[in-house]
Amino acid sequence: MYPIISPSAIPADAVLLDARPPDAYAAGHLRGARNADVDRQLSSARDAGADPRNGGRHPLPPIERFGAQLGAWGIAPSTTVVVYDDQAGANAAARAWWMLRAAGHENVVVLDGGYQAAVAAGMEVTTDVPEVAALPPYPVTEWQRGTVSRAEVDQLRLAEDWKVLDVRSAPRFRGETEPIDPIAGHIDGAVNLPYTENLSDGRFKSKEELRGQYDQLLGDVKPDHLVVHCGSGVTACHTLLALEAAGIEGAKLYVGSWSEWCRNR
Repeated sequence: MYPIISPSAIPADAVLLDARPPDAYAAGHLRGARNADVDRQLSSARDAGADPRNGGRHPLPPIERFGAQLGAWGIAPSTTVVVYDDQAGANAAARAWWMLRAAGHENVVVLDGGYQAAVAAGMEVTTDVPEVAALPPYPVTEWQRGTVSRAEVDQLRLAEDWKVLDVRSAPRFRGETEPIDPIAGHIDGAVNLPYTENLSDGRFKSKEELRGQYDQLLGDVKPDHLVVHCGSGVTACHTLLALEAAGIEGAKLYVGSWSEWCRNR
């Protein structure tokens, strides 16, 4: 399944996940959409004792908990899921997409152009919270897509047959600014290609454009020897989505990303 969809192609029976912050969801969302909060449902950031030194600012939740959440959203293995946000997929629709794919769910796509494109296409907006017929927990026992730990990144970052890709903005990568984490800079040995390069006028580039972009980045490095990270493992998923759209599979996510790395220097 191509992982990006236009508003006109959304199936009538799809479950919609709104990955914007709860206040934006409460102010108005697409009818039927469930809210997927990056701090609560898409990470364990708000758990008691959460420490960004261990897992970064948005660590993955336990897989059993995420499976239960999928059931609470009414998502079964056969369900088609469409995820959207208002940041071209970067905060945090692509993260939700990656997590569903990592849970083994096949039929999940990200809405190209997000909430704004849906509204422009005439999709109904409401403040009503949908009544959802909850299902049993999704049948999953482990994350099924590749991740790497901080220790593994430390081993791979200077290896000639691996690439560590930082998708934050160029000024953040260069250490000229750091609006969130306590230390500016980047992982020694990493290369930079901001996730915004996946887009043209707020929409994803074509499959062919994305393929050319990432073939050039990879060079002789195999796709499964690519580690992708950002600040906290959220916008990195935007590039993982773009890679899949380009037909390039196997890249791994460093969930802790710079938020974990910089706190352990």
